[in-house]
Amino acid sequence: MISKKLLDILCCPETKADLVLEGNSLVSTDKETRRCYRIEDDIPIMLIDESEQLTLEEWTKIMKKHGKTAE
Repeated sequence: MISKKLLDILCCPETKADLVLEGNSLVSTDKETRRCYRIEDDIPIMLIDESEQLTLEEWTKIMKKHGKTAE
């Protein structure tokens, strides 16, 4: 599990946007890129080439769940 302290330090390597913890992944709060970085064995894989780009619908749902604005 990613600690709150680590989550506060990490950011999206592409846009430097904040991240939210969603299940076993970290999701960028940047609406344009909507990057999703997986976590393996409690280690975030923060490589852009290894990330997934969420659909706008998926990303918006996650942002609302975490109290972030989706605009």
